[in-house]
Amino acid sequence: MTTLLEKLGQNPQRSLQIFFGGIGLFVLSLCFIGFGYYYHHLWQIPGIILLVIACLVAAWGYLGIFANRWLIIFTRNKPKKM
Repeated sequence: MTTLLEKLGQNPQRSLQIFFGGIGLFVLSLCFIGFGYYYHHLWQIPGIILLVIACLVAAWGYLGIFANRWLIIFTRNKPKKM
């Protein structure tokens, strides 16, 4: 399990960039959905597709951030028992 956490959380700055990219795509997809609500309903279809992609990208970035934090908890030095 530690090996998997090391692989996923090896670069938390990159994971944060991926997460913010997913959030940006999420906002863009909401713009498409809102545009389709007020004008033509076919604009909502790319918005929904982009929404799914945005959620997956943001989840991938968050997984890397979470794995890095979890790895820090596992590898922290434990106090010695007396």
